[in-house]
Amino acid sequence: MLKTTKFLTRTGAIAGLYAVLSLLTLPISSGVIQCRVSEGLSLLPLLFPESAWGLFIGCLLSNILTGCAVWDVFLGSLVTLICAIFTALVGKYIKNSALKIILGGLSPVVLNALILPLVWILCYGALSYVYLTQCAILFLGQAVSVYGIGTPLYLALKTLSTKNLLK
Repeated sequence: MLKTTKFLTRTGAIAGLYAVLSLLTLPISSGVIQCRVSEGLSLLPLLFPESAWGLFIGCLLSNILTGCAVWDVFLGSLVTLICAIFTALVGKYIKNSALKIILGGLSPVVLNALILPLVWILCYGALSYVYLTQCAILFLGQAVSVYGIGTPLYLALKTLSTKNLLK
């Protein structure tokens, strides 16, 4: 029972935080040129595997609330879930902290940068010849969020968890 309560609490808190951060930073958190600050939470599955579901639900809510097209809502959120699952697997199997951060952040940075522009072409009729430009812009925004925001967050939470302050 306690594990289920903890799972639901963390999942809900992370989903809410992701959605709120996305909405608070709306001018830059949505659109072709974006730097979603909420993606800084993408390293959380390294410590809390259940946070993958919170990231998925938070992304889903963000995409709905910002008025994304239906396929963007579902496919974009699905990419976030897949990335979070990869990150959780890195957290499970890699022990070195620096390597864990580097590898754990790769899937949210690379997969989002490569897949989301394809989703945008599908949903919004974006010009396919600007695909590489969209990939580069999204790669940069994701790298800033995931590594620039996510790394200090991960390190702070890891410190708290090693001191048994996070249960």
